Amino acid sequence: MDSAGSVAVHGQLTRLYAAFNRRDVPTVLTAMTADVVWPNGWEGGVVHGHDEVSAYWKRQWSQLDPSVTPTAFHTEPDGRIAVTVHQVVRDKAGTVLADHTVTHVYRFANGLVAEMEIRD
Repeated sequence: MDSAGSVAVHGQLTRLYAAFNRRDVPTVLTAMTADVVWPNGWEGGVVHGHDEVSAYWKRQWSQLDPSVTPTAFHTEPDGRIAVTVHQVVRDKAGTVLADHTVTHVYRFANGLVAEMEIRD
């Protein structure tokens, strides 16, 4: 990916994190393939497709209030995009349960997110 393409992808991902933090599910889902593979970082395993991702987030948000802010981007040798994020997770009363940095790694297909993995 050339530098202009990298900048565009970084901007796209930054906007998706902002939409996630607003709980704007439709906006985030439109940036994903219909058969997206998404990690279930809360309950474990993975979910597949828009319906499962949406249901997972709604379950998560009924119990937790996560906020994720990208702080750095890196293109992996295989073309995937690694995003370092600052993640803060609060319970519904506002108590901080986690405040740490993790890496999210994205694979794209035809300009859409096809898969994401979480690395500690």
